[in-house]
Amino acid sequence: MHGLRVMPGGRPGGGLLYVSRPDGRAVAWYDRRTHRISVLADEHREAVLAVLRPYVTGSVTVGPPPVPTAADLRRLALPPDADLAPNRPGERLLGELEHGAPVGARTRHRLRADLTARTRMGDALDALDADGWHTLHDVPLPGLGILDHLLIGPAGVFCVRTVPARRQRATIGDLLLTLGRTPPRPDPRWLRQASAHVARTLQVPTTPTLALPDASQIEIAPTARATIRLLTPPTTTQDLLSTPPTLKRPEVETLFALSRDAGTWLGGGRAA
Repeated sequence: MHGLRVMPGGRPGGGLLYVSRPDGRAVAWYDRRTHRISVLADEHREAVLAVLRPYVTGSVTVGPPPVPTAADLRRLALPPDADLAPNRPGERLLGELEHGAPVGARTRHRLRADLTARTRMGDALDALDADGWHTLHDVPLPGLGILDHLLIGPAGVFCVRTVPARRQRATIGDLLLTLGRTPPRPDPRWLRQASAHVARTLQVPTTPTLALPDASQIEIAPTARATIRLLTPPTTTQDLLSTPPTLKRPEVETLFALSRDAGTWLGGGRAA
């Protein structure tokens, strides 16, 4: 078979590579996390292996697709417009900047600073995909607004709020965050509320997590440190991969399949 092409699945850098015919129909896929190539028909096997050869590292297993899990079936039944997985970091901000109503220069500058911070943090979280983690961006939480990032992996479920620190000192209390000499903002309180909402919806423990890109210094009250996790883009991978695991891979995949469905959040409860 000639004319096969390799396409990434989901966001760039994700764990899946699809092999498709010129008409767009997939004939195989390569899961880089499990080192498995699934071929839909044995007649395509040699052509698939040839086109994937530049992308394969180490030994791989080649065979028919595995039996779908409950998480796979949920993902396959998910309408594209209800799937949160393709969201980019700061998806809503991108929409406001590109298609929203005209705003003043100061507001536009603030939106761009927020977008830059969320993109940096989102890229750091997405880089964990190869280690069995999944990240969703711009998750809608009714009554609370948008959760910047929802991270699901072996170490658990993390609700991440990203705040651009702009080289200022960050002081974190139980309820308020202060950046430099700017007025205090209620991010710690909001983050706990959002994390509690996610925990109720998914019926799993969650960790409120505050990301502060470019903070010159971070001070956190002892009582806040006990309940809020801190992340910065340069140390995210090391911090999270060194956290003891609490979830097995099937649990991670089930939670991700549930969380990527916008109906899970807009419906207000966990589906069976």
